[in-house]
Amino acid sequence: MGMGVAGGSPAGSRRRRRRHAHGVMSEINVTPMVDVMLVLMIIFMVAAPLLTVGVPIDLPETAAKPMEGQTDPINISVDSAGKVFIQESEISLDELVPKLMAVAKNGVEDRIYVRGDKTTDYGTVMRVMARISAAGFKKIGLVTLEEQGTAAAPSG
Repeated sequence: MGMGVAGGSPAGSRRRRRRHAHGVMSEINVTPMVDVMLVLMIIFMVAAPLLTVGVPIDLPETAAKPMEGQTDPINISVDSAGKVFIQESEISLDELVPKLMAVAKNGVEDRIYVRGDKTTDYGTVMRVMARISAAGFKKIGLVTLEEQGTAAAPSG
């Protein structure tokens, strides 16, 4: 009987061990975070190629600031060989205006971005722009990359 009062029974020690074994857990479970990161990585890997526009072209660099404008402009590209593309489809210079009119949702009010490779003949890019302008389009812009390592001169 004295043994039971002293607390030396095996049942009492088991209870104490269980209580301490299931105490506050000080570890962080990173499995859900890893799962979320893997899903985000897959989404970005799928979406990244869709963000590039059309034909791969080596654009020249300038110190000009980006233009603000409507969304979804029509992209016309001239590659280093002088081939002309509307979005991703190659066309001849004679087909440029009819195809452009067919693609333009707002007629001549649509914004058109001309992307010319920096090794392309200047005359080829100007012929493309002249055809677009002669068709009545007035919102024509040239696409360049922002120049690296130079600061824009202050105006004024």
